[in-house]
Amino acid sequence: MSSPQLDEPKSAILDALTFASAREQAQTLAEGRVSAVDLLEHSLARIARFDGALNAVVAHDHEAARAAAREADAALAQGDRRPLLGVPVTVKESFDVAGLVTSVGNPAFANNRAEGDSLAVAALREAGAVIVGKTNVPLGLADLQSYNEVYGLTRNPWDLERTLGGSSGGSSAALAAGYVALELGSDIGGSIRIPAHFAGVYGHKPSYGLVPLRGAGAPPGRFSARDLSVAGPLARSAGDLELALDLLLNRDPLTSKAWRVTLPEARHTRLADFRVLVIDTWPGTERSLSERLVTERVVERLRTQGARISRPADLHEGLLPDLARAHPLYRTLLGSSLAEPPLPGEAARQRLAALAADDDSADAAWLRAPTLAHRDWLKADEKRHALRHQWERFFESFDVVVTPVAPTAAFRHNREEPKDARTYPVAYEDGIREVRFLDFFYWAGLPVLPGLPATSFPLGLDDDGLPVSAQAVGPWLEDRTPIAFARLLEDAYGGFLVPPGYEAGTAR
Repeated sequence: MSSPQLDEPKSAILDALTFASAREQAQTLAEGRVSAVDLLEHSLARIARFDGALNAVVAHDHEAARAAAREADAALAQGDRRPLLGVPVTVKESFDVAGLVTSVGNPAFANNRAEGDSLAVAALREAGAVIVGKTNVPLGLADLQSYNEVYGLTRNPWDLERTLGGSSGGSSAALAAGYVALELGSDIGGSIRIPAHFAGVYGHKPSYGLVPLRGAGAPPGRFSARDLSVAGPLARSAGDLELALDLLLNRDPLTSKAWRVTLPEARHTRLADFRVLVIDTWPGTERSLSERLVTERVVERLRTQGARISRPADLHEGLLPDLARAHPLYRTLLGSSLAEPPLPGEAARQRLAALAADDDSADAAWLRAPTLAHRDWLKADEKRHALRHQWERFFESFDVVVTPVAPTAAFRHNREEPKDARTYPVAYEDGIREVRFLDFFYWAGLPVLPGLPATSFPLGLDDDGLPVSAQAVGPWLEDRTPIAFARLLEDAYGGFLVPPGYEAGTAR
């Protein structure tokens, strides 16, 4: 964003801030060029203009937001310079915001009004953020599309007939449409990274355990962390991911009194110094055209920048963990992590009964997971920790792994039931094939099982004019490394693109 001049009219400054980063918005507010109230009203005007079609922001209290903006202006006038002071922010519906409902799209919790903020939301407020509202999710946060009986369907600003993904679908829509510069999401199966990919924004899945999830989800009152799940930021710039992540650390009151996380600095400050493994084909599958496009585009850019690129075929045997064997383990721990797993239908019960005792496929793991015995979960957990140590050894030789985020760009809305029986069209060399719902999560699950950080970053548009992204996976607790990798690519080649029709000034 070019810096607004002091003699520019307020409307021009606000237009310049529409797609600016949160950091740039905070700087402009600190310089007094516009007020927090002005910026909030600009955000609300865009929501009023576009959200009738998009349906991204589904819970809000405008008067509370206006009061917070006035408080921010008073603090700015007194010299307060917090990182997000006066910056409008939205958060995923599953995070408690005092006074707003947390339903996770479930009608049973449609009246579950939060008495206080979740720990993550409180961190954003303490940094000065003005909470504009909450954004839409799928039922129970468990779908590739964001729709539910409470709030309805969220649409993609790039094409209203297409999904934003799930479960942070409303989050990515709010960013892409220029409502806000920063969002708070969560991720257990790509729920930050897939929506970021479908909308052309940035998303970061932190290392497991870094960001507390207290005050997230329904029913309320849960103290224990859900296995595999993390909270993390979405933004329109890689730099804002790191800004937000720093604010979200060390928030758990039970642990922060003694344990403090200090994340290592990024391994490198130049792309030329990065050792990158690029994987474009999941073991046992064929590469889709979208997967090929994404990896070829990122490889071309990395080569131009002088990065050291390798492919799986270049590695000596045993260095890269066995992805095909790890995925059933991911399905096991994912399926057994549900606090209240849905009862299997008759077809699922029949498939479960017919499984051979030695069937160790991913489908078999998914069928068995909801009724896994605790002793079997402990065995799976031990394998997960062994895998994390394998990855740690791998990252002695490499800095990041780059993969696709999903096998295709955003697909058309599909609300057929049952959900697990859905298929989606994916283009391959020999034509269009239907890919099962459960087979969309290979890339998304890769970093989740070992708890690794992963940053989704945009790479422009495909031939259909839809955003595409890759993800950079880094070593556990070295979150700054994949974020820095994404930021350096952004600096060299650009990143977020504004969807047609949503350009600054169109809210008036």
